[in-house]
Amino acid sequence: MTGKYDFDKVIDRRETGALKLEVLKDRYGSADLLPLWVADMDFETPSFITDALRKRLEHSLFGYTVEPEEYWPTVIRWIATHHDWEVKREWLSYIPGIVKGIGMAINVFVKEDEKVIIQPPVYHPFRLTPQGNGREVVYNPLQENEDGSYRMDFENLETVADEKCRMLILSNPHNPAGIVWDKETLARLADFCYRRDILVISDEIHCDMALWNNKHIPFASVSDKAAACSIVFGAPSKTFNIAGIVSSYAVVPNDTIRNRFFSWLKANELNEPTLFAPIATIAAFQQGEPWRKKMLRYIEKNIDFVVDYCMSYLPQIKPLRPQASFLVWLDCRALGLDHDGLVNLFVKKARLALNDGEMFGPGGEGFMRMNVASPTSVLRQAMEQLRTAISAL
Repeated sequence: MTGKYDFDKVIDRRETGALKLEVLKDRYGSADLLPLWVADMDFETPSFITDALRKRLEHSLFGYTVEPEEYWPTVIRWIATHHDWEVKREWLSYIPGIVKGIGMAINVFVKEDEKVIIQPPVYHPFRLTPQGNGREVVYNPLQENEDGSYRMDFENLETVADEKCRMLILSNPHNPAGIVWDKETLARLADFCYRRDILVISDEIHCDMALWNNKHIPFASVSDKAAACSIVFGAPSKTFNIAGIVSSYAVVPNDTIRNRFFSWLKANELNEPTLFAPIATIAAFQQGEPWRKKMLRYIEKNIDFVVDYCMSYLPQIKPLRPQASFLVWLDCRALGLDHDGLVNLFVKKARLALNDGEMFGPGGEGFMRMNVASPTSVLRQAMEQLRTAISAL
């Protein structure tokens, strides 16, 4: 329990249509697993959001609506106070989800014979969305540092980026490794992309979840060049556990990029939020700061628990301590298992559902991604099940 918010409370999510549970049988072969995979939290959505939605539900007529007057000023104020970035109203538009936004941007800005750059290991829709839209994906793999963290490989980027590369999709903060990219790295990437006329799509959905006093830096804020070659996507959904209420937005400082993208969104009515998205966003950004801080402290405690547990009982597994978010990148290479063996260990033996590293692309082999946004008791059970499974190897 943390103040009036009970993060230790175990929530039964059965029969709510929760993706985390409903697809276990299809994707993992068993419904009887502890689900520590898809990136939503097992904490209750905070009551101030539920109360705001309930208040609107009391008026039982759900026709066409306009954006509430305080919607965008609330978003602008949140970005300014949390990320030191002064965003203008005209830079902002609603989008119906960040992966959807990536797909839309690909269709607007990347011709069918052009290419998209990604930097694996990275969130798998960065690869699947361009490929699904018939665009070629170019890999610029991250380089692993001695401590298990990662850096961008700018020398290789110069090599792989040809004149057909029109877009680079950036994970900022990085998923799955939890990296908060520093200003120097982001500015260097902006210089490169600006010079090559490459549009940067910066997925910043984890931006409000920086841990241990790390500071998120919005890509478009680092330089004039960054602002001139980018679209930033954000949302309250990860931070406040409202992924099912699609509440994402795009920030586009450059007039030319903005006019092209926003006019396309408008023509297809994709810039119009559903009834509940602004209501949830306003409640989250106006009332959510105390809850957010307490939630992040709880996540930090859970990460410490996993790191300490592995050090004490599972030395073959090395968790990378994330600088942001509730996802922990587990280096399982010392177990000496191939892909199938590793998945078998976690799913069949330990009865756990995690995301396997290979889905994040080159460099993900031998890793697993663990979602630690659960009550600590659930996490302890998971680690004990894993310990029993590994001891039987």
